[in-house]
Amino acid sequence: MSILISILLIVLCCIIIWRASDGFEAASEYLGRNLSEGVRGATINAIGSSMPELFTTLFFLFVLKDRDGFAGGIGTTAGSAIFNGMIIPAVVILVVVLKRVTSHVEVSKKVLLRDGISLLVCEFVLIFLLGGDTLNWTHGLILMGLYAAYAIYMLTSMKSAGEEEEEDDEDEEEEESDAGFFMNLITLNLEPVFVKDKINSKNGWTLLIVAMLVIGAACLLLVKACEWLGDGIEYFGDGGLGVPIYFIAVILASAATSVPDTILSMKDAKKGNYDDAVSNALGSNIFDVCFALGFPLFLFTIFYGPIAMSPDTVQNVAELRILLFIFTLIAFFIYIAKPKMGMVSAVLLLLIYVVFTVYIFGRSVDAEASLQVSEWLSSINDYIDTLRFWK
Repeated sequence: MSILISILLIVLCCIIIWRASDGFEAASEYLGRNLSEGVRGATINAIGSSMPELFTTLFFLFVLKDRDGFAGGIGTTAGSAIFNGMIIPAVVILVVVLKRVTSHVEVSKKVLLRDGISLLVCEFVLIFLLGGDTLNWTHGLILMGLYAAYAIYMLTSMKSAGEEEEEDDEDEEEEESDAGFFMNLITLNLEPVFVKDKINSKNGWTLLIVAMLVIGAACLLLVKACEWLGDGIEYFGDGGLGVPIYFIAVILASAATSVPDTILSMKDAKKGNYDDAVSNALGSNIFDVCFALGFPLFLFTIFYGPIAMSPDTVQNVAELRILLFIFTLIAFFIYIAKPKMGMVSAVLLLLIYVVFTVYIFGRSVDAEASLQVSEWLSSINDYIDTLRFWK
């Protein structure tokens, strides 16, 4: 019974996040209208659509505390990064190809190199930074500083953008549902609730903040649902899956929190904004790895002191960081291998995520093949550990 309830709650959280992300997308698109192409996707859209990862990591830490909370948090952010890097570009390609918008997706090499290399650097730092069995506020501060450097570079290096899209955006706003106020509220159709005539800075920020609050509430419920799925709900007297919350977070929580990223990228792709569609996914990953993980880590350790991790958590987290870097590197080569990405690229990216999912499920039940891969990843981490000069 508790397993069924937990799964239903996770599905409900996905729906709530999906619905609230529509309003968030409308607000972030308007507020970031003056950013140049590719920059909006990597900053405004990426930060906005990554709010679920930030909220979920915060709640994992502050609700579950210490080692389980951190394992769930990094499982969500790293798992979401792998989802974003593989599933979102694949979905973008499939959407435009199957709808016959175009036969391929062509993304600026400058955007791919800029965001792809930045992401690899951040993941490389993450591998080296989180060594050992204790984490403190300096780790979080370094990760946040890394994202600040990326954001400053993005905003200072962008070219000025025209505002010719503003009229199109306003036209789109007039096509909103004519459903009643309460129906829109119940169905979380937030845009017509807060934007009466046309969107502006004032109601845009209101819409953005309310959407964030709704997403945050859904993320809190998501954390509890993941906890119940792993351990069971005491009120029903039965157990959950008996699986550490880390494994549940890596697959289910990360996929649920990636809903806004996927929706934003799909909408950008349908409009032909392929640079924004892909840079949103990559920019979201940079935000996830650096800020969505760094800020909760910094905040939690400031209030409660260093996080002491168990040997199993240390091993799982180390493996996940290395896997994240390997899969991102493979995906990066798929992005830049050809000037245009088509169905072959989409299939390869989907296969990578399938392999990742199979491995995580295998590790959760100690499957022999997964354990062999785990030993290989551990040997890589042991070598890296010898290079951590500060230990």
